[in-house]
Amino acid sequence: MKKTLILTCLASLTIAMLSSCNNKNAKTGDAENNTNEAEWVDLGLPSGLLWAKCNLGATAPEKFGDYYAWGETMPKHEYSMATYSYYDQDGENYALNKYNTQESEGLVDSLTVLEAADDAATALLGEGARIPTDAEWQELLDNTTAKWTTQNGVKGYLLTAANGNNLFLPAAGWMDGDSHLSKNTGDYWSSSLETLLPNNAHILNFGSTGLRVSNYERFHGSPIRPVHQN
Repeated sequence: MKKTLILTCLASLTIAMLSSCNNKNAKTGDAENNTNEAEWVDLGLPSGLLWAKCNLGATAPEKFGDYYAWGETMPKHEYSMATYSYYDQDGENYALNKYNTQESEGLVDSLTVLEAADDAATALLGEGARIPTDAEWQELLDNTTAKWTTQNGVKGYLLTAANGNNLFLPAAGWMDGDSHLSKNTGDYWSSSLETLLPNNAHILNFGSTGLRVSNYERFHGSPIRPVHQN
């Protein structure tokens, strides 16, 4: 009887831990492999935007979650130009086949924001969830107080809003090839293309000295923090 009670308690604790970032509206299905639904945080932003408590693929705020190349909806083992979905290769040359504004870089379609079909947050969490734009990352920075700190042994930023609610962004680094780099920095995707350099997309970049919206090469693997319109 006592052994059964202990096992029941342990099972309940495990479920609670795995549900710490859960949202009952998340999609399910073999292709999505989704067990980490999102819990949304209201930071009282002017736009009314809600931010996910955890990274896509994570079960707790300090967990890194999964890594995605920009515009791809599934994690993979290698993040390189050769494995990137939006490059066509001709010998040693690579040309963009989607999301391009410059003729010199490949097929021009003038798409500058990820479509829903190419948004990992939408693919895994369902309609209404998506990757934030660069402007939405900036809105978050402009309306929160940032503190470089450690949460459960993981370095990152705690962003606290005027309403007292907060987000923790772990310094999850990024993926280059099959290597996990710069674990004490953050590079979080936005859904916005860098139009002057369309091989790049906008990111939230940070280290211990501060946060900024910048841009990075699209084929690299970076974490995603989803948003949802309230």
